[in-house]
Amino acid sequence: MATEFRLAFERPIYELESRIEKLERLAQTDPNVREELQQKRLELVELKKQIYSNLKPWEVVEVARHPDRPKTSDYLQLTFDEFVELHGDRCFGDDRAIRTGWAKLDMFKVMVIGHEKGKTTKERLACNYGCAHPEGYRKAMAKAKLAAKFHLPIICLIDTPGAYPGIGAEERGQAQVIAESMFLMSQLPTPIICVVIGEGGSGGALAIGVGDRVAMLEHAYYSVISPEGCAGILWKDRQYKEEAARALKMTSKDLIQLGLVDHVIPEPLGGAHRDPFQMASRLKLYLRNTLKELMSIPIPELVEARYQKFRRMGVYLELNEAEPNPTDQVPSAG
Repeated sequence: MATEFRLAFERPIYELESRIEKLERLAQTDPNVREELQQKRLELVELKKQIYSNLKPWEVVEVARHPDRPKTSDYLQLTFDEFVELHGDRCFGDDRAIRTGWAKLDMFKVMVIGHEKGKTTKERLACNYGCAHPEGYRKAMAKAKLAAKFHLPIICLIDTPGAYPGIGAEERGQAQVIAESMFLMSQLPTPIICVVIGEGGSGGALAIGVGDRVAMLEHAYYSVISPEGCAGILWKDRQYKEEAARALKMTSKDLIQLGLVDHVIPEPLGGAHRDPFQMASRLKLYLRNTLKELMSIPIPELVEARYQKFRRMGVYLELNEAEPNPTDQVPSAG
C-alpha cells in the first residue's frame, strides 16, 4: 500500500488529525468525549491557518510540488466540461507534457493549454515531469492560433519546473520556440488568461504565460529559475536552496506586491492537495468572472493593453523622487 506523502512542517497537523480520528471512534460509544472532539476540530482549523499563513518561501515550493496537488488533468475534469483533446505539432510529434484542447466553461467555449506532470511514475516519465520539449510549445502555438481563428478565448494552466533541458530539445530549437511562443501570445487577437497552478519555472512557464490576466494559486510559485538552480549558480551548492527561495521573491505574496501577477486565488485551508474539489470550484469562479470581463473589451484595446502590461514589467526608478531628474531640465532660450 502506498505511503501518504507528508511535508515536514505539516507534522503537527497530522498528529492532531490522528488524535481527532481516535476521538471520533471513541465518540461512537462514549458521548463524554464529544466536547473534546469538537474542541480538537476547532484547534485543527486554527492550526492550519497558523501554519499556512506563515509559510517560508521554500515551504511554498514544497507545497507547489506536492504529489497530490491537483494537476491540469484534474482541472480538466473538475473545472471544465466536454474537453476534446487536440494532439501533435504537425512537425515532429506529440509532447504529453503539454495538453491542449477545446472545452466549455459554463456558457464559454475555450481553448485550454496546460502543462501536465502526470500522477503515476509511468505518467510522469511519459510527461517528463511537466518539462515540455519544443514540439510541446509548437503544439501550444498551433492550437492558440486555432482559437484566435475562431475568436475563442484561451486559458493556460502553468505547472512546470522548466522546459526540458536535453540535447535533443536544444537541437530542435528549445530557446527559439519559447521566444516565438511569447511573441505570438503577445499579439493574438483573442482573450488570454494564464494561471500558475503549481510550479512556474523559467522560460518553460513563461512560454505560455503571456496573457491579458495572469493569476496564480496562493501556494504556487513563479520564478526565473528553481531555488536549487539558483543555489547552484550563486553558492555552487544546492543546500542553499532555502536562501535562494527567499532571494528570488517567488511566492504569490511577493509577486502580487511587485505587480507581476494580477490576482492570487486563495487555496482551501491546508493547501489545494487537501481539497481538490474546492480548489477547482474557486478556479472556475475566477475564470468565469475574468472571461466575462475580458470578452466585453474590444480586441484592439485588449491586445494593446496586454502588450503594454508586459512592457511595463521591470521598470523602476533609480533617482529619489524628491530630486529633479537632470534630463527633465531644459535650458532657457536666453
